Amino acid sequence: MQDFPITRAKTLKPKPDPKTLVFGRSFTDHMFVMNYTPDKLWHDGRIVPYGPFELDPSAMVLHYAQEVFEGMKAYRTPDGGVQLFRPMENALRLQSSCERLCIPPIDPETVVEAIKQLVKLEADWVPSEPGTSLYIRPFIIATDPTLGVHASHTYLFAVICCPVGAYYKEGINPVKIYVEDEDVRAVRGGTGYTKCGGNYAASIRAGERAEEKGYAQVLWLDGVERKYIEEVGSMNVMFQVDGTVITPKLTGSVLPGITRKSCIELIRSWGIPVEERLITAQELFDAAEAGKLDEAWGTGTAAVVSPIGEMGWEGKHITVSGGKIGSLTQKLYDTLTGIQWGTLPDEQGWTVKVC
Repeated sequence: MQDFPITRAKTLKPKPDPKTLVFGRSFTDHMFVMNYTPDKLWHDGRIVPYGPFELDPSAMVLHYAQEVFEGMKAYRTPDGGVQLFRPMENALRLQSSCERLCIPPIDPETVVEAIKQLVKLEADWVPSEPGTSLYIRPFIIATDPTLGVHASHTYLFAVICCPVGAYYKEGINPVKIYVEDEDVRAVRGGTGYTKCGGNYAASIRAGERAEEKGYAQVLWLDGVERKYIEEVGSMNVMFQVDGTVITPKLTGSVLPGITRKSCIELIRSWGIPVEERLITAQELFDAAEAGKLDEAWGTGTAAVVSPIGEMGWEGKHITVSGGKIGSLTQKLYDTLTGIQWGTLPDEQGWTVKVC
């Protein structure tokens, strides 16, 4: 295990009220940073006071979007400790994203150790109110101060943290989603399976259109045939049809979500069949009309699971599970959050103790 040097902040920030936390607004006192150069490779990992980077206006990340990131959380357990949920999965996905964006791979063990040491230092920032957590954002940016479309030679890896409030402050209520039939999120052969900023920037316009129509999220179709379901908003998506859970298979344009993977493993352990395959929007609407669309939900780090109560597509409108959260969706939410916050036993070995 590598112990990273720590430069402590001279003045500590006042911590926000855990009852009124807003996502992504308040950041902890310290951050982790590490540099890459061709001669030293990844080196000089260190924990320093949180603050601005000095970045050249011509830094390649600002012009060609060569960057990747991750999203994960640290949780306060009933005994006062702090733990992570499947951090190695995030580190491995970061490595996969690096490969696609031509960023030198960073050792997953180093990534996890950096996160553990930073979170341990910032343990007082992990809130204890029900449903709250410490959001962790590892990211890598290209820093060469040159213009020109090619891979950078220098990079910065950093990890920042922010306390976040409960996603469902007033109970877990189903959302309305709209099947997007104009914009596409990603195509096979592109960057859809990676976690990079361009994927999210490209989704903003469709999200705004959906909101204007009274929907909370966009249900994305594939970018070639424009008929296969891929993701919902920035989450993976699952459906229970006639007792079987179906979810879009990982074709290269779908993000391999860690919550998605965990849900599949739990559902199969409960003896419920799961199919990872191509799913058309028409199939879902036909199932709903036949009374066979039992439940639908999105999965992701922020919400864990987000039940879908209504769907709109090509002028048609369907209600799922009577507009209420289904029993399987509720069981998934209760089980995953129980494991994450340590109120249920971790029989799968998914959690990693920090302190």
